[in-house]
Amino acid sequence: MAASSLVSSRVSISLLLFVAISSAALLATASANFYKDFDVTWGDGRGKILEDGDLLTLSLDKASGSGFQSRNEYLFGKINMELKLVPGNSAGTVTAYYLSSNGSTWDEIDFEFLGNLSGDPYILHTNVFSQGKGNREQQFYLWFDPTADFHTYSILWNPQRIIFSVDGTPIREFENLEGRGVAFPKNQPMRIYSSLWNADDWATRGGRVKTDWSNAPFTASYRNFSADACVWSNGGSSCSSSNSTASPASWMSEALDATSQERLEWARKNYMIYDYCKDGKRFPLGFPAECNLG
Repeated sequence: MAASSLVSSRVSISLLLFVAISSAALLATASANFYKDFDVTWGDGRGKILEDGDLLTLSLDKASGSGFQSRNEYLFGKINMELKLVPGNSAGTVTAYYLSSNGSTWDEIDFEFLGNLSGDPYILHTNVFSQGKGNREQQFYLWFDPTADFHTYSILWNPQRIIFSVDGTPIREFENLEGRGVAFPKNQPMRIYSSLWNADDWATRGGRVKTDWSNAPFTASYRNFSADACVWSNGGSSCSSSNSTASPASWMSEALDATSQERLEWARKNYMIYDYCKDGKRFPLGFPAECNLG
């Protein structure tokens, strides 16, 4: 091939690659749009989608809170959302961000942010339900002010494990121990939900600190949602479709590497404030099975 033809061919290939990459980037950007991906489901106008779909806010006042849910259901995935929590005196409020299925034996994967008095840290509450059974709470303080800026809260859910992460740092892992008698959420598709609501009967210091409504409305903000996930529709998963655009190989078998395991241990050692597997008063007859496995 002549040198000029070779150069022309390389330029053409480079242009095609640039167009393909640019198109993929545009698709990724377009997919992260609250108008397209979510519905505000309650709150009588207290939930708002703003900035052409790039921002969503939930508000709470004495009359009502608010909430939203994803239009898609997912069966496994890597879900990311940036949140900025209620600033100032947020005592009594709870911002919940979670995956959940339907029915009496539902599955659920929870982030809940328990508000506190000004100057005191939020409590990040996590839980996992499988077949309607929960009571697997672990709680953490955060190593930053979650009201000053947006931070990324992630759930990796694959057939082997669930990993909760904050700004890329894993804080909790729940392994699939079905072979040893522990139910694991793997058969029921789940939607993404979030809500901001008043829980001053229990959320702050066991309900001793009540919501100060003079600070209302309370507002939490959301942006940069992404879901590298298997979408469930019409009884089937996009990941098993012959024309699937999902690429589950990268996360469907993802596990903690040595560095991530070290970060997990760092978070647990320095910021965990409650672990159900160490609460002997709560389980006088013995800890749940998963506490002694793994």
